[in-house]
Amino acid sequence: MSKTQAAKTTKGGSKPASKGKPKAKAGAGKGLVRPAPKAKARRAKLVIAKVDAWSVFKISFLLSVGLGIVTVVAGIFLWTTMDLTGIFDDINALLGTILGTEGGGTQIQELFTLGQVASMTTIIAVLNVVLITIAASLAALLYNVCASLVGGVGLTLTDD
Repeated sequence: MSKTQAAKTTKGGSKPASKGKPKAKAGAGKGLVRPAPKAKARRAKLVIAKVDAWSVFKISFLLSVGLGIVTVVAGIFLWTTMDLTGIFDDINALLGTILGTEGGGTQIQELFTLGQVASMTTIIAVLNVVLITIAASLAALLYNVCASLVGGVGLTLTDD
């Protein structure tokens, strides 16, 4: 027997000592393997020092156009719903009672037709697009001025 084999044999003599990790028993495989430790959540502290005014202009324009479309559709939908449910007739009867012209007084549908409602909501939507876009762009420029004075808005981002 060589010296290395003699060093690897057990005290009893004939069996070499085991190499590496001990073998697990048949039903105990789960207990020997530990799960990897959870990594700590990483944190990054950032400061928004500047906002690009052109990107704010583009985003605010697109969002205000979407809001304008919703405004026009909602105006048309509201007028149609009020016409189909008879709310205009109830308003006409109420106005006739208040003004003293029973039955033949004012007609709301004649004053506010569907075309007029659609035109007015479209005009309001276009004005909103212009005003919201200008206001958002001015807010971005004002933020840049304030951020240069006080350092901007601080954010803390975490990795969950």
